[in-house]
Amino acid sequence: MDWNKLLSITRLGKENESRSINQDYDRSQFQRDYDRIIFSSPFRRLQNKTQVFPLPGSVFVHNRLTHSLEVASVGRSLGNIFANKLKYESQYKNNYLINEIGNIVATVCLAHDMGNPSFGHSGEKSISHFFLKEKSLHIKDKLTPEQWHDFINFEGNANAFRILTHEFNGRVESPFSLTYSTLATLVKYPCESISEKDKKKIHLKKYGFFNSEKQTFEKIAHHLDLIQFKINPDSYYRHPLVFLVEAADDICYNIIDVEDAHRLKIFSTLEVEDMFLPLMGDDLQKVKDRACKIIDANDRISFLRAKAINNLINQCSDTFWKLQDTICNGTHNEDIKSSLDAQFVEQLKVIERFSIDKIYNHQTVLEKEIAGYKVISGLLEEFVPAVLEEKKSHYNEKLIKLMPGQFQIQSDDTYSKVQTVLDFVSGMTDLYAVELYRKIKGISFPEMT
Repeated sequence: MDWNKLLSITRLGKENESRSINQDYDRSQFQRDYDRIIFSSPFRRLQNKTQVFPLPGSVFVHNRLTHSLEVASVGRSLGNIFANKLKYESQYKNNYLINEIGNIVATVCLAHDMGNPSFGHSGEKSISHFFLKEKSLHIKDKLTPEQWHDFINFEGNANAFRILTHEFNGRVESPFSLTYSTLATLVKYPCESISEKDKKKIHLKKYGFFNSEKQTFEKIAHHLDLIQFKINPDSYYRHPLVFLVEAADDICYNIIDVEDAHRLKIFSTLEVEDMFLPLMGDDLQKVKDRACKIIDANDRISFLRAKAINNLINQCSDTFWKLQDTICNGTHNEDIKSSLDAQFVEQLKVIERFSIDKIYNHQTVLEKEIAGYKVISGLLEEFVPAVLEEKKSHYNEKLIKLMPGQFQIQSDDTYSKVQTVLDFVSGMTDLYAVELYRKIKGISFPEMT
């Protein structure tokens, strides 16, 4: 893959419109992408979607919006560091788009969680499990195998690509008309749901687009000259910038989830110091000396967190630069953090083990996931039969009217009908999903104004 082809200002849905690299003075096409994401309703809704811990009120922890903003900050740094080296390579000296790599990575970092339903991975699992229940299996007969696999393996990554490319009914942000390079960088797993998965191949661990958006991705992939996977021509190797987005996300959740756990007193200050200090590299003693002077425990951990993230950014950017040839020819098969210096790789594994044991299996996290599983499943049990019923009952007619206009569809296609429900339910905030579930199940009664 060639950076002269990988970087394109062509916009989805506006391919025939001419535009310059820089338009509206100094606001580039990729900065426009960034702005379109950050001012969109799906992005704003991330403020009420849980990152890991249920939003506790008086103690601040990250939600999906603050997480995405921080990932974007790290991603921009990674992209800019790489661009500042690449632009001096002889074959790219005249390509002004190289300077925009940081903006592309930052934009995709903003959007990377936009497709995740309420309650995180538990929400994804709940959607998938709903279609495997005996009372839902009849839907399979009305779908192609590819469509059925989209439902029984619901994937937030693919849903993000759909949100940013699908023309929802009467929706102002539809389509976002983002650049091809931004959209390609969003697709972490460039294959469809029915493709044979391979945990040993980084681009085939999951899938990155629904059957409904397959042609859209293929158009983008061909334009950017992404490499097709020879064994499975419906699959592609990643756009190289995907590795930087993934690295930014890995850096943030590995480090910041631990900081949140410290604020919630799940980890002691000493435990977190023991996790963060090995990431200081050659600056270990200097950092320890400065940290000892910080009296407030939360401030001390914040200082160590900042130093850890800075060192990981430097490590990841150096590693990406060294690996760019194998990444661009599709032969690199590990994420960036797995290719860092040994001391960093081992310490990140230690942090991951602690996180699994004490964070992701903490009682409050498990309670949230279990409750969320029930809420998402309960909403689907109401809305999916309602949209599929040919002769609508009075109840189902009323139920469908609860769905906003962009999710109303007149199509007789079963796949499209079910997708409208998934679009509606997966886009809900945690609070809205719980409130709607309680109301339609008769657990609470709507307040009269």
